[in-house]
Amino acid sequence: MSLQDKAKAIAKNIEGKVQETVGDLTGDRKAQAEGKEKQVESKIRHTTEDVKDGVKKIID
Repeated sequence: MSLQDKAKAIAKNIEGKVQETVGDLTGDRKAQAEGKEKQVESKIRHTTEDVKDGVKKIID
C-alpha cells in the first residue's frame, strides 16, 4: 500500500468516526449511517491494498 493510499484510507476512517460520533450526539441517524459507511469504505481500501501487496510479493 502506498503511503498516499494509506493516508487517504486513514483519513476516511477518521472522517467516518467523527461523523458517526456527531450523529450519535445529535441523534442524526443519517449522519451515523454515513459515518459507518465511510469506516467500512476505509476497511475495504485497506483490505484491497493488502491483497495487492500480497500478490505483488508472490509475483516478485
